[in-house]
Amino acid sequence: MLKLIRLELRKSKFTFLKGVLIADLAILTAMILLIFTGMDDGEFDSYAEIFQGVFIFVKATYIIFASVLISKLVIDEYKNNTITVLFTYPVPRKMLMSAKLIIVFLFTFFGILLSDVAISGLLAGSLYVFPNVIQETLTRELITAHLLSAGTDALYAAGIGLIPLYFGMRRKSVSATIVSAVLIVSLISSGNSFGGFRMGDLFGISITLALAGAAIAYLSIRNIEHQDVS
Repeated sequence: MLKLIRLELRKSKFTFLKGVLIADLAILTAMILLIFTGMDDGEFDSYAEIFQGVFIFVKATYIIFASVLISKLVIDEYKNNTITVLFTYPVPRKMLMSAKLIIVFLFTFFGILLSDVAISGLLAGSLYVFPNVIQETLTRELITAHLLSAGTDALYAAGIGLIPLYFGMRRKSVSATIVSAVLIVSLISSGNSFGGFRMGDLFGISITLALAGAAIAYLSIRNIEHQDVS
């Protein structure tokens, strides 16, 4: 399986990693602008609200990136019929598809986790220089709670990132894959303000969507050995 994952990574070349870096810088810039321009309006009153704001942006960005990766690794292969050639290799189809979906899952999980921690850390460091912005002390307990939350939330989000596979596979459509990801992000991330209620904040909603993503991934490979891909 590790060899298949390495081959898929080598084949895809991850050409959009530059876009990932640009997206992270854009999120960091947007959060700095929101924090400092919203000081008078009380947009952010605590580090918890800032960390939540970072996670909302990061989760939305990486779920959409996951749909792009699904399109590149799976949908395009079916659309261009290169999957037929791939399935002639002396390797079980289930292993080939599992390798692709594992890449999507791990990319989304680690992308969200690392970006969340890095951007939150940079913002916390910046606010240490400007102590008048947030009237709260950043304690070790708060940092530990945020790291634990970031890990579990990234896990849920990685599962949610697999849901667009269902919509993309129905018509072998790249646009359907990406549009469905945007709609999912809009559904779980929309809210009136940072620190306010969002559907994605509900544990039941997050775990249900994550399990739905896992189920879609499982069903997409369950009978693939006998499917006609022509």
